[in-house]
Amino acid sequence: MSDVPAPSGDSPFQPEHHPRDEARQFVLPLVVRIERSAPPARTDALETAARAVLVLLGDERAHGDGEWAGAVRDWEDARIRKVVRRARGAEWRRAGTLPGITVTGKSAEVRVFPPIPLDGWPKDLAKLQVSGTELDDPEPPLAAGPAEPVLWLNPDLEMSAGKAMAQAGHGAQLAWWALSDAERTAWRDAGFALSVRTADPADWARLTGSGLPLVRDAGFTEIAPGSCTVVADHPALR
Repeated sequence: MSDVPAPSGDSPFQPEHHPRDEARQFVLPLVVRIERSAPPARTDALETAARAVLVLLGDERAHGDGEWAGAVRDWEDARIRKVVRRARGAEWRRAGTLPGITVTGKSAEVRVFPPIPLDGWPKDLAKLQVSGTELDDPEPPLAAGPAEPVLWLNPDLEMSAGKAMAQAGHGAQLAWWALSDAERTAWRDAGFALSVRTADPADWARLTGSGLPLVRDAGFTEIAPGSCTVVADHPALR
């Protein structure tokens, strides 16, 4: 699974081929608001992006005969690509006029849009930059509670904030798929509470072998194909 599809010649890695690549490819756009004077904290941006994916998946417009349902099905039948772009000022306001959902965290704002064809970006989203999503945490994040869902990041990989946001979104989506309808409802009623944390290096092997949902990146950008990026540790799946 990959998030940001690199332009031709832009990635040092070659993604693994899969039969689903023969289908028309769709992508889930995510736009994070990054104002020069008040950028969001990195961890909050990752968590807000993951919740944004879940909010869209749980929205009635994404199911049945909903207006986004066909696009969501087409997207899920191929690779669940996600592209994170950044916006500020007028760019952010224009993005807000397009169909989608804005999710707000403690310091972050992320707008998620229904899936679009890989070659069919709306003009106001296509012009937004993918690069430049380098974010920091002003203080180390608190330890995650044992009863809350945690998306554990691979401690051995360095990813840009945009890449990590997409990977956290993948992890949240895999957890969503693995839950029962009742468990999904309970998570939605709890506001899709979750944490994103970097795993302890000593604990990573246990997590990847635990049977919990595991994201393996397709290698379109930044990291090698097949790299394990996120383990989705939802209490209902332990």
